[in-house]
Amino acid sequence: MTAGVGPRRIVCLTEEPTEVLYALGEQDRIVGISGFTVRPPRARREKPKVSAFTSAKIGAILELEPDFVVGFSDIQADIAAELIRHGIEVWISNHRSVEGIIDYVRRLGALVGAADRANAYADGLRRGLEEIAAAAATLPRRPKVYFEEWDEPPITGIRWVAELIRIAGGDDIFPERACEPLAKARILEDAGEVVLRAPDIILGSWCGKKFRPDKVAARPGWEAIPAVRDGQLFEVKSPIILQPGPAALTDGVAAMAAIFRDWARRHG
Repeated sequence: MTAGVGPRRIVCLTEEPTEVLYALGEQDRIVGISGFTVRPPRARREKPKVSAFTSAKIGAILELEPDFVVGFSDIQADIAAELIRHGIEVWISNHRSVEGIIDYVRRLGALVGAADRANAYADGLRRGLEEIAAAAATLPRRPKVYFEEWDEPPITGIRWVAELIRIAGGDDIFPERACEPLAKARILEDAGEVVLRAPDIILGSWCGKKFRPDKVAARPGWEAIPAVRDGQLFEVKSPIILQPGPAALTDGVAAMAAIFRDWARRHG
């Protein structure tokens, strides 16, 4: 379905542009992907893996002769700068909210000449979120939720996750941290803050490392937390929540909504 406009040889340094371009039927434009890519599964079989998140195989990327490279955030600034010095056009997006993700889908689609399909896809993502929010509004109680994206040191409060927790029917216990774009500003210097805010549910997504509920429950003083006392500690897999792309707005929020519904039935 590749049209005759826009870049023809795209390298995706992160997962979300790959998922979007496949969803739009524009996968033939992709010539290289991130090694962390899991969505869609066929992408790992079909495309060469040329980057991690904080590093990339610059030589391998140049050999692919891309006319466009898509990345995300300040963390990939050095990769972008090196490619730019080699004359490659690079787009580093920095979307960190639910609305930002939906807008990202529209912009990426427009860049490859698939604006109509991208708009329809984005509208579908929004409708899905509205349906989840409507269902969540019927819950008899909303759980207080602590989401942990890394354990040593504990990091929390990533903006789109905090927003999706609310959409799914919960209340993030650290809403003030959602305005901080950089992970270093979201480090919990005092893990005792979690004890004081007493979450009903603890969600873990340790950026590709397996979440260990037993390890979390054993933290000093955490036995007093309702979530620990009641065994309400769950993993949400990193690929469906920690990437600011379609996966978070579909599978990620749905996984959280199911956990919250189950909790509400027990505690309503």
